[in-house]
Amino acid sequence: MIAPFLVPYLGFTMANTDSARKRSRQAEKQRRHNSGLRSSLRSAIKDVNKAIAAGDKDVAKTALTRSTGIVDRIADKKIIHKNKAARHKSRLSAAIKAMA
Repeated sequence: MIAPFLVPYLGFTMANTDSARKRSRQAEKQRRHNSGLRSSLRSAIKDVNKAIAAGDKDVAKTALTRSTGIVDRIADKKIIHKNKAARHKSRLSAAIKAMA
C-alpha cells in the first residue's frame, strides 16, 4: 500500500509518478524506524528517572551510563538535535548528583 501524503488545501492525495510513489514508501519506512528509536530514547530516560525516584544512586548511575549511549546514538542519526541530547544528559546527571 502506498501511503498518501498531505496537501494542505486539497486534503489527502496519492503520489502520481513512480518516483513519488517510491519516495512515499521510503518516507513511511523511515518514519516507522525513527519512531522506534524515539521510543527507545524515551524508555531510556524513564529508566533513569525511575531509579532516581526510587532513591537508588548506584542503579541510577548505571542507567544513566546506558541511556547516555542511546541518547548519543539517536542524536548522531539526527532523530533529535544534539543540543536536546546534551540537555537530557545534563539534567539527568544533575538529578543524580543532587541525590543524597
